[in-house]
Amino acid sequence: MSSQISIEEVDIRGQICPSTLLTALREVNIRKADLKGGKICLTMLSDNRSSVTNISESVGSMGYQVDVKKEHDYYRITISRIP
Repeated sequence: MSSQISIEEVDIRGQICPSTLLTALREVNIRKADLKGGKICLTMLSDNRSSVTNISESVGSMGYQVDVKKEHDYYRITISRIP
């Protein structure tokens, strides 16, 4: 029996903090059960560097794994359960 992990993407490019942080926290809380259960990964797209730092620190302190990758002109923040 194989289980697929769904990737859900939220585009917050063009927004700045605190709007980006509040959006990220809302999205994490909406999907909390699926994130903690390892059913999904949540990907946030942001072009605001300070938002990336704030989101990473806040979500990381909630017990999630956070990976940040720099794309062409934005950042890809992937939030998942800690393995």
